[in-house]
Amino acid sequence: MSTTKKILILGSGMVAPPCVEYLTRNQDNQITIASRTLESAQELAAQFPRTQGISLDVSSTADLDKQIAAHDVAISLIPYTHHAAVIKSAIKSKTQVVTTSYVSPAIKALDEAAKETGITVLNEVGVDPGVDHLYAIKKIDEVHSKGGKVREFYSYCGGLPAPECADNPLGFKFSWSPRGALLSQRNSATFVQEGQVVEISSEDLMASAKPYYVMDGYEFVAYPNRNSVPFRESYNIPEAHTVVRGSMRYEGNPAFVQALANLGWLEQDRKEWLKDGMTWAEIQQHLLDAPSTEESVLVARIKEVAKFASETEAKRIISGLRWMDILSAEKATIVGGNLLDTLCTQLEKLMSFKEGERDLVMLQHKFVVEWANGEIETSTSTLELFGNPARYSGMALSVGVTCGIATQLLLDGHPALSKPGVLAPYHKDICDPIRALVEREGINVVEKVVRRVAQA
Repeated sequence: MSTTKKILILGSGMVAPPCVEYLTRNQDNQITIASRTLESAQELAAQFPRTQGISLDVSSTADLDKQIAAHDVAISLIPYTHHAAVIKSAIKSKTQVVTTSYVSPAIKALDEAAKETGITVLNEVGVDPGVDHLYAIKKIDEVHSKGGKVREFYSYCGGLPAPECADNPLGFKFSWSPRGALLSQRNSATFVQEGQVVEISSEDLMASAKPYYVMDGYEFVAYPNRNSVPFRESYNIPEAHTVVRGSMRYEGNPAFVQALANLGWLEQDRKEWLKDGMTWAEIQQHLLDAPSTEESVLVARIKEVAKFASETEAKRIISGLRWMDILSAEKATIVGGNLLDTLCTQLEKLMSFKEGERDLVMLQHKFVVEWANGEIETSTSTLELFGNPARYSGMALSVGVTCGIATQLLLDGHPALSKPGVLAPYHKDICDPIRALVEREGINVVEKVVRRVAQA
């Protein structure tokens, strides 16, 4: 019987190379990289043995079905909005599926069909979500096994430029989709605080960012993201009265993103008035309903509309808008007929990593634990992962290798990862084998007790 395993990787973007590299270590694996652009798929495939590149438009159901049916597992590294279509196709041909994305309602709805077909749909095996789960579950299980209770749980993650490379007004560079990065800062947030469910609207999210200490040498702010409430159940900590998961950015970033939103630059709907040939200043004039494109006029209106917290902040952000050229008489490249994609194209030119620059993945869990004797202990689990400019970014490594490891365990028939249905790493039997292999790849989380308070 042939032991050859055929793996289809959908997407040839930033996180694909380390995933492919890990999987090609196994001589039995044959990999197909599928991208809408044949050249990008073939260029990546040429770097690895037993790997080919093909062109595939996932919106073509017939083409997607054909390719998925020809493989043992499909890894979906394309935008999450396509995952449900990939899984539906995989159900038809009884092909396993792996994604690095959260289990969305659309994915959850396919659980029964996946179980009936007998396929595994393994999700959330990147860094956030992914590595974060591995170390949250580890600590929580250890606390429970010793009779303790997790009273408070905080988890913040940031994909950032290393401090020496954070040299632009946003303190940010794109190690993944600019559109996705900006939109992630426009989500609403729901979390549990002191026993109460708290909701923050997308409009107020950036204003909720607060200074957050992780370790010396960094000035971060943190804000909640998405819905943290289900993690009280997912992580099996019903005793917790505070559960918050969120994002980290360098100080000053959220206020800048909020200003861009207030000025209209993050709008996604098509604008009929947005035409090729317009200058950046003309676009900003239209957004502000300003009487002219003169910079002094635009700046005065920006101050009225953006509602800056202080004159110092106003000067900092307006200086940043000049740096972006969006107050200038330069002609803008209009993309998608909307403001967000037009801005993202400009920012991608200005805020991509240059040769030799490195990124930083910073992840920290904070646990406040009550032990049986009444002692209160605060501990942290911290990942500080820098990219290697000569190899992979920290983001690509932590997402791609984690995904590759989980996929290989699935292919090897590991019992915890081979159960039919929709899975995510919320249990020790799934987390432990992935974590052991992740650590071998240099993704190391430091666990530390930072405070103990004896019973009063």
